Amino acid sequence: MSNYRRPHIPGATYFITQVTYQREPWLCSDIGRAALRKAIVHVRKNYPFYIDAFVLLPEHFHCLWTLPEGDSNLSIRMLLIKRFVTKYYGHQLGLDLSMSRSQKKRKERNLWQRRFWEHLIRNEVDFANHCDYIHYNPVRHKLCESPQQWAYSSIHRFMKQNIYPLNWGGNGTVQLESDIWDL
Repeated sequence: MSNYRRPHIPGATYFITQVTYQREPWLCSDIGRAALRKAIVHVRKNYPFYIDAFVLLPEHFHCLWTLPEGDSNLSIRMLLIKRFVTKYYGHQLGLDLSMSRSQKKRKERNLWQRRFWEHLIRNEVDFANHCDYIHYNPVRHKLCESPQQWAYSSIHRFMKQNIYPLNWGGNGTVQLESDIWDL
């Protein structure tokens, strides 16, 4: 089994991508949204973190989380969120997903890819670029024509707080570091 190494920096901010199992597009359903929201609220009670930015797409989500000072355990938060959704909402989603022999043997019912992708935010420019990536992602996936049209995004909070202008990204000219678009 591979030994995945993640940075352990207390109080750090991370860009995270989590994908559903077999890219099944259930996350934007009423049940999927409610399940993920309740899981996050539940986990934050014992493992607090701040959600700096978030976008929910049908088969994955991107977010920026800042952990509390003295805490570096990003993985436990993701594990518990995924476990909560699977345990309490998995059957309600009514998905008929093929399972591997290993999953059957361990009696797993998984709604998620096992691993998640993370990137440690290095500085303010990196943070801003990842916020832009998150908020423009529904347009890149052709789910809408402008970021403001996508309901499941923190862009609406950013606009209310005057972080983004009301027409941000609407003309398709969002400029980022070139390598961030390859996520």
